[in-house]
Amino acid sequence: MTTIVFVHGAAGSGRHFHAQRHAFPNAIALNLPGHGGTPGSAATIGEFADFVEAELRARDLSNVLLCGHSMGGAIALELALRGTAGVNALALVGSGARLRVNPAFLQALRDDVRAGARALAPFLYAELDREREEQTVADFERTGGTQSVRDFEACNAFDVTERLPELSLPVLALTGERDAMTPPKYAQFLAGRVPDGRLRIVPEAGHMLMLEAPAETNAALAAFVQEVEHR
Repeated sequence: MTTIVFVHGAAGSGRHFHAQRHAFPNAIALNLPGHGGTPGSAATIGEFADFVEAELRARDLSNVLLCGHSMGGAIALELALRGTAGVNALALVGSGARLRVNPAFLQALRDDVRAGARALAPFLYAELDREREEQTVADFERTGGTQSVRDFEACNAFDVTERLPELSLPVLALTGERDAMTPPKYAQFLAGRVPDGRLRIVPEAGHMLMLEAPAETNAALAAFVQEVEHR
């Protein structure tokens, strides 16, 4: 039986996958170091991957489908390229083989975490409302300015575009049609470069599609799990 392990994005937490945890009761949503109450910190995709790899080993998990959102997708790709034991498939949500960050946003975040979060919020959702904006600010404040900056600097340094052909496991690139952070071209590129890739674009959804379009996200993940299990 496949176990889905969710890995959140920059300045986020496992809370972002609450709708998916409800749909997949045996799934696990990790909180990375410095996020969601997990102690410690990390400054590179490799360091985050070390933590996730240790968690998979400690929980003795096999038949794992790693589902990473944005920075979490970069972590999932890093683990797959390492050949991490037990990882049999990847679902990359609003992610890409490289994750360049606007220098102006990085500077805004360094200057003031609240202001930086408010500047970013319109790029996270296809339809931003006050509740979503305030939740974004709360997420960044909970993570803290130092770790949030480290997260986005780690994303900015990430680039495995030339290594995608090395991946032999099934990969789903799932993206929102209106994702302004990692536009659909990122997912299209990724799905086209990995040997066993497939693409799913969720209409009218933004970067936080697991929150904005949970039913569509869950349906795409369920179909992918079924496909992986019946190969």
